[in-house]
Amino acid sequence: MFAKTDVNGLNAHPLYQVLKKRARSWLGIERIGWNFTKFLIYPLCSKIERFSPTTTPAAIGTRLADLIG
Repeated sequence: MFAKTDVNGLNAHPLYQVLKKRARSWLGIERIGWNFTKFLIYPLCSKIERFSPTTTPAAIGTRLADLIG
């Protein structure tokens, strides 16, 4: 679980291949450009949102609170 994992390129982990395809950056880019890119996966993978490294956990928490009502 804590091993180094490739997120880009030919050896990218299958999980990151799916996440990048389903949630591109705000510029439409699949590639993960920097550490700490965050993904919010909705129940049953119905939707995946991607957040930049500068997005705070509090901002993601607010987004999560919006979802649960």
